[in-house]
Amino acid sequence: VAGNLLLPQLCHLIPNGGLMFLPIYFFTLVAAYKFGLKTGLLTALLSPVLNSLLFGMPVVAMLPIILVKSTLLAVAASMVASRSRQVSLLLLALVVLSYQLVGGLAEWGLTGSLTAALQDFRLGFPGMLLQVIGGWLLLKSMASYSTK
Repeated sequence: VAGNLLLPQLCHLIPNGGLMFLPIYFFTLVAAYKFGLKTGLLTALLSPVLNSLLFGMPVVAMLPIILVKSTLLAVAASMVASRSRQVSLLLLALVVLSYQLVGGLAEWGLTGSLTAALQDFRLGFPGMLLQVIGGWLLLKSMASYSTK
């Protein structure tokens, strides 16, 4: 959760950094993949709410969709990790694409805006790459990998 408080603040130093780098999701991916569903969900739910309360970002109006996407990410990451018991770029790409696709559909349903639903794909592609490559590097560097 601490990482998900710090990383967004660093990204927001760059104009549109939050939209481009999608930092609120990074440590949710790592937590769920490395430590399982409970830790992933805790990170997924606490990080956006605490960021919003402490820093005003994300704005309250965006919390529902961010919480949906964060939850989807935690579920996808923990499922893939527990089934595969390995870390690979391909598996992390599968996790990121799955939560973004399902989350985008949820966002479209909640907002009625296809443009809003596609925003992470249009602007957030660098963030998706950061999640896949950065997540892979961090998970690989963690000693004695386990999914629980």
